[in-house]
Amino acid sequence: MNERPLILFTNDDGIASPGLWAIAGAFAEVGDILIVAPREQQSGMGRSLPGTSEGRIFPYELPKNGKGYPYKAYAVDGTPAQAVQHGVLELSDRLPSLVVSGINYGENTGNGVTISGTVGAALEAASLGIPAIAISQQMPQDLHLSYSTDVDFSAAAGFGLQFGKWLIENSHRPDDVDVLKIEVPSNATPATSWRITRLSRRRVFWPTRPERVALSDIGRLGYHFDADPAQAEPDSDVYAVLHDHVVSVTPISLDLTSRTDMFRLGQILSGDEAYVPKHKKENKVRKQAVPGGD
Repeated sequence: MNERPLILFTNDDGIASPGLWAIAGAFAEVGDILIVAPREQQSGMGRSLPGTSEGRIFPYELPKNGKGYPYKAYAVDGTPAQAVQHGVLELSDRLPSLVVSGINYGENTGNGVTISGTVGAALEAASLGIPAIAISQQMPQDLHLSYSTDVDFSAAAGFGLQFGKWLIENSHRPDDVDVLKIEVPSNATPATSWRITRLSRRRVFWPTRPERVALSDIGRLGYHFDADPAQAEPDSDVYAVLHDHVVSVTPISLDLTSRTDMFRLGQILSGDEAYVPKHKKENKVRKQAVPGGD
């Protein structure tokens, strides 16, 4: 009980990412630091656990920046979720008190979060019973797969520390909160406001068609930004970060079950009740409110 908390750090950009080292450095006084991250870039891997991953683990030489990081760090041949598994099962001397995934180069908002390896790693930790945060920072698309040192992660690291410490210090958390997904706008400072949000149903980054002549040619899918944040739900992560430019904190549950009326859905699927689309019901109500309406 007297041990310092063990905090496991990972990401999907790879172990050499400055975003990873920025957030780990922010927690230096909070607990014992263990870094277990993919050896290579693993963006877009979600929570995948491919059987083709070799799972080899290599001690990683810490960045020579004069800070003298007293951390243990390992690079894993695998996905972000697999890095979490290797970290918990093989490299931790005790169960981590917190898993931190990020800081990701680029925001993970809207219905694309299931694609994100940053979020996938946090979900994997949560499935193992470990509190987790996934933290990402908005930036231009041409930096998403980079290790640019021009990006200032200090504000994002501060917000990660704030909410990470809260998870460590509060064992009695609200039900159905397995992961805190934190999105930091590009212009954020430590004084930037934060807001509790929900996931937007809108897509922000859309796939682009490969450029090739024959289908047998190499044809990698790309993506581009295509969204009007002002049209997103006002209480959503997309609206908060991309429209209002505040920090978004979204509670995520491992329970992906639709929040619908289960009894009514059973009636509909069994044929016991005819299904009337919501917009048709509303039209019927409006007609009935008009004298002489059918």
